[in-house]
Amino acid sequence: MVRKTLSACALTAALAGAANLHAQAQATASTRGPFGFEPIGQSANTADWNPAAPWVIPAGFTQTVVSDESALNIYDRGRDDWTDMSTVNETGREAGRYLYRTHEARLPDSLPQGGALSVVDLQTGRAKILAQDPSYDALDGIRWTPWGTLLFGEEVGNGRLFEIVLDPDDPTSGTVYERPALGRFAHEGIEVGPDGAVYLVDEQRGLTDATGCDRTPCGGGIYKFVPDRPGDLASGKLYVLRVLDDADQEGVGQAEWAGPIDPLTVRASGSAIGGTSYQRPEDVEIIGDTLFVAITEGTPNPFGIERYGGRVIAVNLSSLMVTNYVKPGVNVPIEIGRPGDKGFQTGFDNPDNLAESPDGRLVIVEDNVPSDIWVASADHDQDGAADAVWLFASLSDPGAEGTGLCFGKDPKTLFVNVQHSAAADGDATWAITKAQ
Repeated sequence: MVRKTLSACALTAALAGAANLHAQAQATASTRGPFGFEPIGQSANTADWNPAAPWVIPAGFTQTVVSDESALNIYDRGRDDWTDMSTVNETGREAGRYLYRTHEARLPDSLPQGGALSVVDLQTGRAKILAQDPSYDALDGIRWTPWGTLLFGEEVGNGRLFEIVLDPDDPTSGTVYERPALGRFAHEGIEVGPDGAVYLVDEQRGLTDATGCDRTPCGGGIYKFVPDRPGDLASGKLYVLRVLDDADQEGVGQAEWAGPIDPLTVRASGSAIGGTSYQRPEDVEIIGDTLFVAITEGTPNPFGIERYGGRVIAVNLSSLMVTNYVKPGVNVPIEIGRPGDKGFQTGFDNPDNLAESPDGRLVIVEDNVPSDIWVASADHDQDGAADAVWLFASLSDPGAEGTGLCFGKDPKTLFVNVQHSAAADGDATWAITKAQ
């Protein structure tokens, strides 16, 4: 009896020691890798805004303007350029040289020019309009494809998705084709899997009360497009993610791809076969065999109030198990108040856009004021959630959000846009770069 009790005590002590070592390891893990950093202490206070250096960033990093409205001012008469999402040319002989950006200006405010997509030559700094049309409305998501084209979409209720086939001799010019087979809905997040499938989300507030959707159709879904021929998006089949047992209305658990559904009535046809409805899914990112989805709002209680400030879910593309990867109060703090308020607590609120860091970690920026950038570790203990979440940077601009996270070929540089800045003509693309 005594021997067994001592053994149990020793085992308990050993487990506690291992847990402490694991916690200590996670606390310092952010400093490792090509984009390693010491987390900042708290969110930025807008009272400390410096337009020349709007980001609070870790020691050893610098912030510089890549392109702003002094380099390319698309909309005159004081209208913001609404610099939104970004990607680089990831393949080809000049891979990483060109940064492509959508501009989320909405009709009719963007008239007579209409929505626009721009390109910045990172080597020369020259910026120009790549595509523009008076009918383009709220251009948002953008993604480079493995076959060397650009996908971009409209973030409006019946939004279209387009593909640009670039001029092989001039990557700053190209021809635009509409791709209706990929669905008509509010496009923001776009991702292409290694097998050529395209993953998309509908930026719709789908679930609107505690018992289910109070409108038909619900929308707010996660979709997968499988082309009939790899690299050819003219035809194919569109599927919606369906969680098989969604009793708690969280949209987590075992799932399947249901369909195919009608691309012209995505919300109605997806809802009709039980597609899971989320609260404004806004971006997607594949890292390894996992599809991460930023869900900007938390599920509502019976009174319509969010239970938490949004989350990031993980969809294992092999098993189709869906888990909460980053969630306030679980593995990241809850935000309380605003910087400068009594009792303020820095926390996670309204996750919006995602990117993969050069060392394979998930980077998340908030649609919030202040707009924080977080970095989530890998899920080493295989419980479906990030083992640690660190605060990387925070935006002090009182009118703006950070958006359009992406990395190019330099593993030490993160590109991020500032949208609807409080400064006149202040929308811009910034680079946050590790010095050593």
